[in-house]
Amino acid sequence: MKIGKTIYLDHQATTPLDRRVLAEMAPYYSDSFGNPHSSDHAFGWESARAIEKAAAKVARLIGAAPDEITFTSGATESNNLALLGLGRRAAGGERRRILVSAIEHKCVMAVARVLQEQYGYTIAQIPVNRQGFVEATALEDMLDEDVLAVSIMAVNNEIGTIQDIKRISECVRRQGSVFHCDAAQGPLAISMTALASHTDILSLAGHKMYGPKGVGIIFIARGLEGRIEPLIYGGGQQNGLRSGTVPVPLCVGLGAAAELLTGKEAEKQRGALRHRRDAFVNRLKGLRWPISVNGPEGDAWHPGNANICFAGFSAHDILAAFQPNMAASTGSACTSGIPEPSHVLRAIGLSNDEAESSIRFSLGFGTSDDDVEEAYTLIERSLERLLKADLAHTA
Repeated sequence: MKIGKTIYLDHQATTPLDRRVLAEMAPYYSDSFGNPHSSDHAFGWESARAIEKAAAKVARLIGAAPDEITFTSGATESNNLALLGLGRRAAGGERRRILVSAIEHKCVMAVARVLQEQYGYTIAQIPVNRQGFVEATALEDMLDEDVLAVSIMAVNNEIGTIQDIKRISECVRRQGSVFHCDAAQGPLAISMTALASHTDILSLAGHKMYGPKGVGIIFIARGLEGRIEPLIYGGGQQNGLRSGTVPVPLCVGLGAAAELLTGKEAEKQRGALRHRRDAFVNRLKGLRWPISVNGPEGDAWHPGNANICFAGFSAHDILAAFQPNMAASTGSACTSGIPEPSHVLRAIGLSNDEAESSIRFSLGFGTSDDDVEEAYTLIERSLERLLKADLAHTA
């Protein structure tokens, strides 16, 4: 998609709010403004019904029951509630180890450190191969009866690897461990209607799926709620798991976005996205400079993701040369400003130089064929300009 004169290829950082979603949200900012926890009048009842409907729509997206859905501020809070909530309540028990994949989101890695430093858990990273897939043999060897939880994301946010969640789940559950899955990148990449059946706890974020920022959900399988220590205390809303007044418009928006991504139309959009991404990558392979794709290729690859290494160039220089004509990124927006190579790219075996030469392009449902062609031309011209500038500097 193009906004003004800028091609937007950073959909894995955030997606635009779908106009249909905004239309459903709008009344709850004005006319239907009641507090959903006000149980003594019609305004409250109306808002409460809207929350229930939104929860049901999100539940359908992942194959859960509505009462297993808790609204949060986003995937970072959901991931914190999942692991910190579970770890705090289980502190002092026999299960003292927590396993996370080596390419988890920074918020999962940060929570793991807190559990290690403040609660005495042993944290171990599950290795991945060059394509970013969890090493199944390594996971099986690491699992034992002392493992409290395993956290593995469904779809990687930097290289787009789609994990075999069903197989991983079977492995984890054989040992009685809790399986947490950060699925924030899932809705645009895969059909998620069976995902809840393979996970114990799951996280989503509205702004990664054409919904609003500031809202997400945590799915907690029925019967597991009592093992989660809340992060926020107060009036006991949402079964005591997350106190505070639920933001009705945001929840309605998340439900609307979930509904749009459930069903055959969403599958068609994912297929079209994959076709366009493949065309983009094939064009880049025709550049006169060597490029390589970081991560997987094939079906187990986010259909909008293209993480490309431009050997011999600085990713930051290339991105600067794009401005203001194209938006892409070096990786997760949540690690912006951190002066170190991507831990994801390092985990799949890239050198520091290779990681620092890599750019994540993430296409969305609104990306057109013209956008792809224009992006290719801009990349080609930017590399030529950078090479000429470098030659002039060294002459």
